[in-house]
Amino acid sequence: MIDRRSLLAGLLAAGALAPLASLAISTDAEAQGRPPGAPPAPRREPVPPRRRGYTWVPGHWNWSHGQWRWSDGYWDRNRAGHHFVGPRWVLRRGAWVYEPGRWVRTR
Repeated sequence: MIDRRSLLAGLLAAGALAPLASLAISTDAEAQGRPPGAPPAPRREPVPPRRRGYTWVPGHWNWSHGQWRWSDGYWDRNRAGHHFVGPRWVLRRGAWVYEPGRWVRTR
């Protein structure tokens, strides 16, 4: 038979540790690349002179190892029949999510 005192003590201990488990989950979420808040304002970066056949991909903030890190812009070769949609951060269901830049087929 189960000792009622042991059972009660176990339940109380589990209840006391529940808030700590939620902290571990939020820390785990940050480790998976989810920042705790909005990214900083984009940096003003000089755009180099145009390159024929290329599109400038602007720099953006990345969330890495618990801090914001800037990724510089770069030139990407154009793709026939496509246009570029830049990278951005969006607030989705209360969490900031990074959407990388991508080439989209032109209609």
